[in-house]
Amino acid sequence: MRCQRYDFPASRREFLQTAGCGFGAIALAALESSAAPSVPLPHHRNKAKSVIFLFMEGGPSHLDTFDRKPLLNKLAGQSLPDSFTPPLTAAGEARSPLLECPRTWRQHGESGLWISEWFPNVAQHADDLAVLHSCVSNGINHAGGVCQMNTGSIFGGRPSLGTWASYGLGTENQNLPAFVVIKDSGATVVNGVRNWGSGFMPAAYQGIEFKSDGTPVKFLDNPKGVDRQRQRDKLDMLGALNHDFNTGRESNTELEARIRSYELAYKMQAEAPGAVDLSHETEATRKLYGLDKEPTATFGRNCLLARRLVESGVRFVQLYSGAGSKWDSHSGIETKHPALCRAVDQPIAGLLADLKSRGLLDETLVIWGGEFGRTPMSEKGDGRDHNPTGFTMWMAGGGVKGGRTIGATDDLGLYAVEDRMHVHDIHATTLALLGLDHTKVVYMHKGRPERVDLNEGHVNAELVSGI
Repeated sequence: MRCQRYDFPASRREFLQTAGCGFGAIALAALESSAAPSVPLPHHRNKAKSVIFLFMEGGPSHLDTFDRKPLLNKLAGQSLPDSFTPPLTAAGEARSPLLECPRTWRQHGESGLWISEWFPNVAQHADDLAVLHSCVSNGINHAGGVCQMNTGSIFGGRPSLGTWASYGLGTENQNLPAFVVIKDSGATVVNGVRNWGSGFMPAAYQGIEFKSDGTPVKFLDNPKGVDRQRQRDKLDMLGALNHDFNTGRESNTELEARIRSYELAYKMQAEAPGAVDLSHETEATRKLYGLDKEPTATFGRNCLLARRLVESGVRFVQLYSGAGSKWDSHSGIETKHPALCRAVDQPIAGLLADLKSRGLLDETLVIWGGEFGRTPMSEKGDGRDHNPTGFTMWMAGGGVKGGRTIGATDDLGLYAVEDRMHVHDIHATTLALLGLDHTKVVYMHKGRPERVDLNEGHVNAELVSGI
């Protein structure tokens, strides 16, 4: 069952009547289950079949990338005007002056979107971008911010957005995970695997971390001297033992997930190496993603892998840039941010161009952003603090109409003032673009109906208007 919703009878008579009428449905259910498609049907019309979430971990500065604020430079060096309510910041620097934004801004595409010189290649795809200028979260620090952007809550323990997507729609490829995560380094993302965990949902829906080179998953290769048939025989015997042990313990999903993971791992031994093998990609494609240059090679490879994975039927791919909160620029933003932008700009532009040329952009929703933005006030004289009260993300593809901005922050980019999109709204809208009604994708946990948005999110009608 995809969405566990229950209607409880109001009386004993209603219960008996419902139960009696339900016996005939048992045989029907068996017939339906035998003929049911492996991929559940969406709730409504949609174009997006998969998601690639480009996560800039640490919090990129919207003020230096996609949210142009001329007034910031005019008031640079002064205190925040009295008309602004001083925000609660992570570092807590009191009355720090406004920090200049020495960016060169240009309008791009027929739409005239303002984008800074830090993203010159992405700017060439301005007419494909829907830029969300009024994003809001509750996470003032990285642990809470990353957790909420991934799971909807600043506290750990809830399923991630990728989990909800794969739970709601299933997978189109039985030989690969529905939800894959790839980092740009061996560093640990804040909160670690909890960001792509399944929380209180069955463990089978959690994200699987891939490496970007070599063997994609740890311990996927057979031990020396063990061929494929011997591995199959061992798994069959282990599966039989596990199924016997699982009888009467079905409420514990971890064993069932472990059984399924063994089977998936066996299938992945044949499928996954091919999915991450870039040797058959043309030299032109490799250059498109920046694989021929050291600064862009790592994230470029990950973006190319993401395209290959969604092409193979993977539902949700999340790529981390700056694993270990490297986008966090409390100081030295003019040194840290340019290097990070250079590392991702050409790969992201290459991804958008490649998806479009293959006819995949319409059915692939690409999301860019981090856990929050940065403040207009300075920190340590040459950096910016965390800003969860108004920041920028963008979406492209998946039926989203590009070349436009949605929402706005105030004249200094501190607070969202128009069409605020809380993280819950972003999650609800993402599911809507996948064809899912977030109010119907429900999982019962301890007698409570749980949803991706904690029952607080709303779909942004303007974003889904292109479907």
